Amino acid sequence: MALSQDTRPSAATLKTLDDKLSKRFIELDPDGYFLIYLDTEQGLICAKHFTNVINDKGVACDPDTGKPLLGKKTEAPRQSSRLYQGRTAKELCMKIFEDKENPCPISYLDHAAYLGREFVRAEIALVNDEPYVQD
Repeated sequence: MALSQDTRPSAATLKTLDDKLSKRFIELDPDGYFLIYLDTEQGLICAKHFTNVINDKGVACDPDTGKPLLGKKTEAPRQSSRLYQGRTAKELCMKIFEDKENPCPISYLDHAAYLGREFVRAEIALVNDEPYVQD
């Protein structure tokens, strides 16, 4: 059943809800994290995967040094473990989640759901020639 115009939430209401939900506590994925960006010249959504370990305080740390990943940005940037690229959110998800040759680098379902949402946001930004900033 479709919502009537009067019961449909406004874009501002939905944005407020999403902003609130973005501030919730989440456990970090021990299999790593992604930095998502657009390559507008090539028309691609890009996702760099980085490995990490989670310490006993729940902080993501560099697996080589054991140092927390958040903090001062004085050190050289870390090397990603893999770069994924796709023209659409679906193509990118298929490369990450369905490639039988390369195991999926994600162990938490909430992380997978988050990536799917971010890839859709990135695709919309790419199609509309708008800037994309990862949430």
